[in-house]
Amino acid sequence: MKTFKKKLHIKKDDTVKVIAGNHKGRTAKVLEVFPEKNKAIVEGINLVTKHVKPSAQNPEGGRNEKEAAIHVSKLMLVDPSTGEPTRVGRKQNDKGKLQRYSKKTGEFI
Repeated sequence: MKTFKKKLHIKKDDTVKVIAGNHKGRTAKVLEVFPEKNKAIVEGINLVTKHVKPSAQNPEGGRNEKEAAIHVSKLMLVDPSTGEPTRVGRKQNDKGKLQRYSKKTGEFI
């Protein structure tokens, strides 16, 4: 049985706008995408506090803030040419390969 790799509307290093949740309205860069979980880690968004026990490498211990994954339905791709959030579609380019395009402007991303 052939398995298909799931595709999302965002990729690593894309700029996205958060459209729901505590960080609604903020724009940031995607650091990592998890297609099997429909989640992504976005720079400076959805920060959680991790408590670290003192260890030999880190004798102080303490609390560290780091980004947690956010559901991709709360993110919208920012079109690099216009700088505005847009929905994303897929269509074939000149070489017959599927490529992402901005539904707002119709241009390939």
